[in-house]
Amino acid sequence: MSKSSGRNFLVIVALLFVGLLIYFKPKKADVAAGSPASAGAPAAKPAVADPSGGAPAAGSATATATGGGTSPAKAGAAPGPAGAPVPVTARVLQAQRLDNSVTSSGNVLANEEVEVRSEIQGKVKRILFQEGSRVKKGDLLVKIEDAELQATSLQAQSRRKLAEDNEYRMRMQLKIEAVAQKDYDQSLNELNLAKAESQLLRAQLDKTELRAPFGGVVGLKQISEGAIVNPATLITTLQEIDPVKVDFTVPGKYAGYVKPGQAINFTVQGSDTRHQGKIYAVDPRIDAESRTLRLRAMCPNPNGKILPGAFATIEVPFETVPAALLVPAQALSADAAGTKVYLFKAGKATPRPVAAGLRTDSTVQITAGLAAGDTVITSGVVQLRPGSAVTLSQID
Repeated sequence: MSKSSGRNFLVIVALLFVGLLIYFKPKKADVAAGSPASAGAPAAKPAVADPSGGAPAAGSATATATGGGTSPAKAGAAPGPAGAPVPVTARVLQAQRLDNSVTSSGNVLANEEVEVRSEIQGKVKRILFQEGSRVKKGDLLVKIEDAELQATSLQAQSRRKLAEDNEYRMRMQLKIEAVAQKDYDQSLNELNLAKAESQLLRAQLDKTELRAPFGGVVGLKQISEGAIVNPATLITTLQEIDPVKVDFTVPGKYAGYVKPGQAINFTVQGSDTRHQGKIYAVDPRIDAESRTLRLRAMCPNPNGKILPGAFATIEVPFETVPAALLVPAQALSADAAGTKVYLFKAGKATPRPVAAGLRTDSTVQITAGLAAGDTVITSGVVQLRPGSAVTLSQID
């Protein structure tokens, strides 16, 4: 072979070798880049080498791979579309009357109440009251047997009369100095002892008569005539139930809001009738254990329908706001910047800083930051961020 022929052969071999390199290089790039061809999809058309030995034609699938880049999925470039709107409920604010009050529970008490018991031991001679009837102050309720005391009282009266006569004679004789001073003093002392004995028996006789200490309603009798009673024996009860007292407590934080003369409303268990009363006494201290303040109110009870011992639900009004803006408590959220609500505006959640005022069981008064007509989002607040897309499922 001549030298020129040898050079031509080497050129041809070199061109074939370059063509093979260009042919196989795109396939390796596809595999490295995770192209569809490596996942089992049809292989991309290989680039055609320029006869002059240049780069493959532009626009082929292998052009990107040979540039050393990665596919869009690998780079994670463009994010997906925004999330779906959050379904919420809302309320259109309107000015309304707000009655600020606190609700408590308590008990109904009689204005005056006493247990009727005998101060001495004895047998019941007569019972002079009707169970459940009204009595006046001083009416005789029960009479205890007093025959022995009456007899003893007669003896004491006789001794007193004798002592009085003896003292008189000794006084007259002392004037003319017929007796000594000590004899007169002895007669005077005997008279004083007789008077004391008579007064003691009179007091014991008074204790045999049990009289009403005040006007009221007598309860059920616990004994019968002929029974032996003593100071430990309950005979009956006496209660003044017009007016009645209402005993209740409020949290200590309201101590500055309550005062004597303040009106209250209450109902008793088993009745929907609302009664009105007035606070007349406030405990001067807050209970250290329960942190509550004890109050007592008075309520007229002319028909006797409010019975002592009944459970009462009491409402104590503090102040009235004629035009208040109220939002549900769950509509408020708080962060480091303060308290805020979200308004519904053009399908978006717009935060609005607010100032809270009075609170009820379920609502909060907004004193600044909102106006009548604003649409406040009332549910799904924890899912919202400023500018979140929302859709109304209900509006009040």
